[in-house]
Amino acid sequence: MISDPKSRGRVGALRRPDAAARHPYQARRLKLIVAYDGAPFAGWQSQAHGNTIQDHLERAFERVTSVRARVQGAGRTDAGVHALAQCAHTDVSKFLALARWVEALNALLPPAIRVLRCRYVPRDFHARLSAKGKIYRYRIWSAPVLPPFEYRRAWHIPHELDLKILKSAAKRFIGIHDFASFAANRGKPEKNTIRTIHSVRVQQKGPCVTIEFEGDGFLYKMVRLIVGSLVRCALGKMRIEAITARLHSGEIGSARLAAPAEGLFLIRVRY
Repeated sequence: MISDPKSRGRVGALRRPDAAARHPYQARRLKLIVAYDGAPFAGWQSQAHGNTIQDHLERAFERVTSVRARVQGAGRTDAGVHALAQCAHTDVSKFLALARWVEALNALLPPAIRVLRCRYVPRDFHARLSAKGKIYRYRIWSAPVLPPFEYRRAWHIPHELDLKILKSAAKRFIGIHDFASFAANRGKPEKNTIRTIHSVRVQQKGPCVTIEFEGDGFLYKMVRLIVGSLVRCALGKMRIEAITARLHSGEIGSARLAAPAEGLFLIRVRY
């Protein structure tokens, strides 16, 4: 039976770094639900400077196990984008109680990243490939003054939005569409730009307007480009028919507005 790391005087290794590779049958897959404030970080995906969500999680796992970790996320949120319940998985050869994993990882992570819960799952589970859909929420603060506690939490638009037009325009995106004209390029073209949006819910409470998207998947900057177009319509700067024409054309075109990253939240990944 593997001993508690505290009894060894440190959070450390019970195996050599290459032990998991020599004995892969001993590894177990751990599923994580992670929340983070995206403002201080350069997005999810690992980068050379090391200041991404993935980088911080992998370093935390390595400090707990002394084995180099690879953490796979359900999606690559951009710099500044937040998550209430991002899903990820990793393989571990060290067996701890689930509460101990949460405690140990959070003790090593920055305060803006928190593992909410975790559980052991079958080895064929994959945070990205097993996902059936995602829910994103975009927040807009439609008032002359942005409260300081909303800074980096919402897109500040100091004008009133026409909520009726916003809701009407949002309905145009529901269904199966080729979203090529509402996606950005990461460096290489997407092989498939067809996605299904099951619902778009627009709500307003005081000056806060939320737009919630549920779909089977989302392209790079897709939600932000859709929100940018919706806001232009709600401000009278774009006609709803122009959205429909762009959606059906599949062409990138010009004058696209991507809503700022700070208003976007990954709410949940569906499995």
